[in-house]
Amino acid sequence: METEKKADNTVFIVSLIICAVIVVWAVGFNQSFSAASNAIFSFFTVDFGWLYMAAMFAFVVFALAIAFSKFGGIKLGEDDSKPEYSTVSWFAMLFGCGMGVGLVFWGVSEPISHLMAENLPNGAAAGSPEAALYAFRASFMHWGFTPWANYSIIGLALAYFQFRKHKPGLVSTTLEPLIGTKLTKGWLGKLVDVLAVFATVAGVVTSLGLGVMQINAGFNFLFGLPSNLMVQIIIIAIISVIYIGTAVAGIDKGISVISDLNLYIAVGLLLVCFLVGPKLDILNNLIGGTGAYLQYFINDSLGLSAYGDNSWVLSWRIFYWAWWLAWAPFVGVFIARISKGRTIREFVAGVVLVPAVASIVWFSVFGSLGVHLGMVGTVALDALKQIAATPETGLFIVLQHYPLGAVISLVAIVLLCTFFITSANSGTFVLGMLSTNGNLNPPKKRMFIWGIIQSVMAVGMLIAGGLKPLQTISIAAAFPFIFIMIAVMFSLVKALSSDEAVAGEAEEAAPQTEAQKA
Repeated sequence: METEKKADNTVFIVSLIICAVIVVWAVGFNQSFSAASNAIFSFFTVDFGWLYMAAMFAFVVFALAIAFSKFGGIKLGEDDSKPEYSTVSWFAMLFGCGMGVGLVFWGVSEPISHLMAENLPNGAAAGSPEAALYAFRASFMHWGFTPWANYSIIGLALAYFQFRKHKPGLVSTTLEPLIGTKLTKGWLGKLVDVLAVFATVAGVVTSLGLGVMQINAGFNFLFGLPSNLMVQIIIIAIISVIYIGTAVAGIDKGISVISDLNLYIAVGLLLVCFLVGPKLDILNNLIGGTGAYLQYFINDSLGLSAYGDNSWVLSWRIFYWAWWLAWAPFVGVFIARISKGRTIREFVAGVVLVPAVASIVWFSVFGSLGVHLGMVGTVALDALKQIAATPETGLFIVLQHYPLGAVISLVAIVLLCTFFITSANSGTFVLGMLSTNGNLNPPKKRMFIWGIIQSVMAVGMLIAGGLKPLQTISIAAAFPFIFIMIAVMFSLVKALSSDEAVAGEAEEAAPQTEAQKA
């Protein structure tokens, strides 16, 4: 027992030291921090962009293959176990955790950014109908099946080992069939878990900062509230009380309640925006964009040129792939925690297909609100470039051109707050798990500490002048997860191959085969 406690504290203490060093470096030596993070990120994305592309495509193939394989019917738990949460609550929690503030932040601005880009891979001219179609195709790619398949790798493996093999809820645990118990519980396992903790902290802190900036921008746009550091710190303080409180309350009494509310607000906002928006454009972009997305899926998944211009791919697609990889430990651990009792096939359908379709619908509606204004001439193309350049205000600027714009903007701010809370409280819960040897119900004190740390780091990064360096260095730090997740895939298949359920089916089939031969 003493050894186990020491192991828990090792991951916790090392992670705390790393977080402290990052904050001191970022606040005290900001220029040095920014330069280092940019250099590291540039090295990984430029020299290893091909690896990001290949790995993310492999995750999609693996998720589909495992779902339709002989392993698809295996339960994530005992054979008679039932799901702990209703399908609606399950979906609400994984959706809020997996995409969070990003959907509201980029829903309007990203398609506009692609529409106005001068260097699209398909060569379309900025502001043209071809660029508009590519804008939706690219947005669907970045928020569709690929990021969710990436989440499913660690999520599925963890859920299987936690609930069927009764192992601790740690990323390192998923590698045990491949590297053995000694390394899993030794220095290599600790290193994997510390990397998972850091990636989680950095990912959640960056999202907190982005959410706060947009909430502040919304209040500034609607009510003239100053957009400055002091207001942002006050917003962080208020929302921190809620997300830490709901995390400490647990999944049943806190996280699932906020997630359900978040889902209802999101669906309501989506429906209202569809009704007041350009409905025909929305439907055409949904169908046409989905068709282009599916038609060019393999090409876009692996689209790099050895001699051509890769600047757009590097700044958008590979950046996104690296960012989703950075989020994989956090989202994977949380999704695993709430998925007990579901089959592997059900897990993949719920984690990969359903949220991806929801994201596609979301971008069809909100993306069309902005793109429509430029394509019909309501807003000059130069003005669209300004919207793309300031994504935190893009949503509110676009909504003012539609009926009920002020009311919808206010609801959007509420949704930003609930998305903010669902990401932060699930992240806090995951950090509690990862720093207490995978405890499925981590101590409230440990979650409280991590909640405070995330809030303090978010404030520190804003004081340092922005979140971009932290986001950049977290993406670079998550680079090893490419190799960890590839190892997890092999480890999971090895464990599934020796699963009693599969072995039992093989034994039942054997006498029939002999009888047929006879």
